[in-house]
Amino acid sequence: MRFFSILLLLIGLVSCTSNSSKNFISVDIEPVFMDSLSIRAIEPLDENRVWFAANKGIVGLIDNKQPKLATIKYEDSLLDFRSIAATDSAVFVLSIANPAVLYKIGFNGTAATNIQEVYTETGETVFYDSMKFWNNNEGIAMGDPVDGCLSILVTQNGGDSWEKLSCDKLPKVEKGEAAFAASNSNISLYKNHVWIATGGKQARIFHSKNKGNDWEVYNTPIVQGKAMTGIYSVDFFDEKTGVIFGGDWDKKEFNEGNKAITKDGGKTWNLLSNGKGPGYRSSVKFVPGTKGNDLVAVGSPGLSYSNDQGESWQELSKEGFYAVEFVNDSIAFASGNNKIAKLIFR
Repeated sequence: MRFFSILLLLIGLVSCTSNSSKNFISVDIEPVFMDSLSIRAIEPLDENRVWFAANKGIVGLIDNKQPKLATIKYEDSLLDFRSIAATDSAVFVLSIANPAVLYKIGFNGTAATNIQEVYTETGETVFYDSMKFWNNNEGIAMGDPVDGCLSILVTQNGGDSWEKLSCDKLPKVEKGEAAFAASNSNISLYKNHVWIATGGKQARIFHSKNKGNDWEVYNTPIVQGKAMTGIYSVDFFDEKTGVIFGGDWDKKEFNEGNKAITKDGGKTWNLLSNGKGPGYRSSVKFVPGTKGNDLVAVGSPGLSYSNDQGESWQELSKEGFYAVEFVNDSIAFASGNNKIAKLIFR
């Protein structure tokens, strides 16, 4: 009887493990928006609604395939947006390059109510890359180095005002180390933690366990040393398990040293399927509801999927995208050159 009970327990454990993976075999790609825009930042609200920020000053909400667009100008300039984040009552967009301008867009659930300029920064080297919110009050944005450290903005009042952290509070960056505004996924949040990915001459992870008050920096084995090499995307499943993805933008098929996993919160990283699986990808995400087992990575060369934490991969589509964001365990939105699509995994 004892043997029989243990056997049932083992069968139950195997069943739980297998059920934690979705085992996708295909993806349906359903276009929801087409326009002559470069769309690198998206923020889904549900299965039918997704915000996006793009170049040419365009910010929009796609609601059941119906676009509601706004064109934002700073003085006489059309800004290029690659960062977006949302709270329950507002959406935030942040432009790249000089000047960097951060806008708060009020949202009543169906339409934008007003647009406010809540932060502006000028300077030859100013360039912001991504933005996220922990909750309705606290958010963070990151950008390329100014004065020897990463540019880090934080808010504690729902985005009404933003403070730039002093370099005295941040680790120094190496010469030639910066970040890529490729998919609004240089930042990953979990509870009070934040992880920030860099690339270029160095590919490292900057980590704070207390919402930016204190920082540590960790080396990674991701390919680095050139301007377009490094980490393009980071995602954490919990406070211990995280994944990074990137590679060499100039050699997109090169699949060595471009993906890695951590099991200790980012302190150490192990390369995944080195020399196998996909090459360059600009956005990676854990699939919700899979206990950290399933991953989806997108880039201009295509869409790849793993159901074993990145040990093996299958290519589900050759259609290129810049960014991917999940709504639930089988539906995501992806954005790319001139398009946004709904991804339905099966």
